[in-house]
Parts: sequence; C-alpha cells; structure tokens
Amino acid sequence: MQNTSPAELEARVRLHCLPDLGTKRFRTLIDAFGNASSALSAPAAAWRALKLPAACAEARRDETIRQRVNASLAWLEQCNHHLVMWDHADYPALLAELPDAPPLLYVAGNPQLLQQPQLAIVGSRRASKPGMDTAHAFARSLAGGGFVITSGMALGIDGAAHQGALAVGGKTVAVLGTGLNQIYPPRHRHLATDIVAQGGAMISELPLDTPPLPASFPLRNRIISGLSLGVLVVEASPSSGSLITARLALEQGREVYAIPGSIHHPGARGCHQLIRDGAALVECVEHILEGLRGWQNVAPAPKRRAGPVAVKHPLLKLLFAAPQTGEALAVASGWDLPKVLAALSELEVEGRVANEGGVWVGR
Repeated sequence: MQNTSPAELEARVRLHCLPDLGTKRFRTLIDAFGNASSALSAPAAAWRALKLPAACAEARRDETIRQRVNASLAWLEQCNHHLVMWDHADYPALLAELPDAPPLLYVAGNPQLLQQPQLAIVGSRRASKPGMDTAHAFARSLAGGGFVITSGMALGIDGAAHQGALAVGGKTVAVLGTGLNQIYPPRHRHLATDIVAQGGAMISELPLDTPPLPASFPLRNRIISGLSLGVLVVEASPSSGSLITARLALEQGREVYAIPGSIHHPGARGCHQLIRDGAALVECVEHILEGLRGWQNVAPAPKRRAGPVAVKHPLLKLLFAAPQTGEALAVASGWDLPKVLAALSELEVEGRVANEGGVWVGR
C-alpha cells in the first residue's frame, strides 16, 4: 500500500477486525492517535475516554483476532488481492465524499475500476423473467457504452446486471455484504469467479471471513450508490432493499432512475413509488445517457453488427415486414408473450425496435 509501512498496514487490519468498532469509531481512533499503530498501543483508559466499547480495547491482543489478521495479510500476498484505504490516492473519489465512507476496502480483481465512471443497477431478488431480461439488456448497453456496472451480486436483478456487463466484455463491480472469503449467495460463486477473470472486481468493507448477517446488506448499499454516478432500479417491491440504495443515492446527490411496469405487477410498485418521489422515469438507455454525456470511458463501445446479420432476429424479420403489437408478434412467432416482451425490451435498449402508439416497429 502506498505510503503505508508493513507495521501500519497490519495495525489497520487489526483495528478493522475488532468487535463493535465500525467506520466512525475507526476514524475516531485514527484522528485521536494519528495512526493505527499508535491507537493499538494506547492504554485502555485512552480508549474509554473516547467512549469506545470496552470489548474493543480488550480484544486488541486476543488470539482469535491475531489469527484473523494473519489470514488477511496472507490473502493480500496473493495475486489480484488488494486493500484500498480511505486516506490514499487510489481510494474512489465519489465514495470518499460520504461521511461514513469505509476506511478499508478489500478488493479481489482490478481496483482501478473503482476510479472509473460507474452506474449501479439494482432490484428485486425475486425478479420476474422480463425484469431480469431488462436488467441484462440495460447492463449490456451501458457497459458497451463505457460505464462500469456496479451491483450487489444478489439473486435476481443484481446477478442479471453483472451478467449483462460480462456478456459484452464490459466491466462490473460487485459489492458484497459479506467478507470476500464468504461469497453469498453460494450459487453466485461461479459469477464471482467470472467477474474477476474478466477484469472486474469484487469488493467488501468487511473482514474477509465475515458471514452473511442481515444488518450488513443495508450498510453495503451505501457503497453501491456511493461509488456510482447514478442508480437504476429495474424492478422492486415497496419493501425491497434496492429502495434503500435509491434513497441513499438521493441523499448522496446521485441520480436515481426507475423503470416503470404494469400496475398489476407487485414488482413494479417500488419503481412507481420512486418515480412519484422524483426519480427519472426510464424507458430506454438514452434516458440515462442524455444526462451523463462525457462520463463514459474513452474506450469505444463494441460495434453492433449491422446489415443482414442484425436482421436475423426472428422478431425483427416480422417487424420489418409490418408493424405489430406484442400480442400479434407472439402469435406470428409462436413464442410465449413474456418471451416476446423480454426480447422486445432488449431490442429496444439496443435501438433496433421502438414502440409507437402501442405498436412495435423495426429500425
């Protein structure tokens, strides 16, 4: 770590592992003693004077803490493992604006992505198939346009967003609510591997061995929004944790976008509430990009195949023959209506179809 001695690095990791410490108390100790090494060697009375829990001071020399610290230092010796600190130049600038920005971030993968323009895509863990297809399609287009896609690697919308970015060779950042050695949910272990292998990053503010705890996930949401220029909510019930991310984004001065849905679909109600509260209603990627011109990375977007190759999509063939409703396309193609609507959503995001007065047309 830049400008950090091995002793100070170990001291920061040790502080970070102490029970009941947290972000604000970590910073209180650094402010009071100048560095982590001095804080650890200070007498217990000095910690009590700062109104820190007795458990913190008593655990400083605990054997279990020592073992966790050694395991963390060994992890950092491995390839593609990093520790980003809040007072270093490589700490993400947008996240540093938060009053409760994490003092340490464990990173598996490419830490430089944290400095690049990011857009968060979040939503329900119990998302519908069309909702997941929409998240996948938006992530593909935004990642192809140069944005890093950031999400929480949960089931449903989060996972679809990460996969959409990877599908076009884009970059994605997964913010975990567990330690990086405790991938959650377990079924996303392969996704975690793919994210790192394809140049993305897995990050967490928690010690490496931290298991999934209910209180950790709302806290990690501030990191998702804090890293990002804006947050897109694809599908969410009124009780969804993704609404916490959206609220935090508003408090942090970030843009909030929401995709509307059917008034009969419970998963659309959270998005409708956001729109009533002032979130931007989004129907296509252009609605997001029009306010973020100039933020995309300089790398060009992958070129879309044009001409005869692009027309091979079965729905496009039908639409180039004549404009049709979604229901008519389902009959003509032999596909189920949900499959047709999901495909149309992706084609619309790619700019290859448009809905004009309830009728779909090819472009």
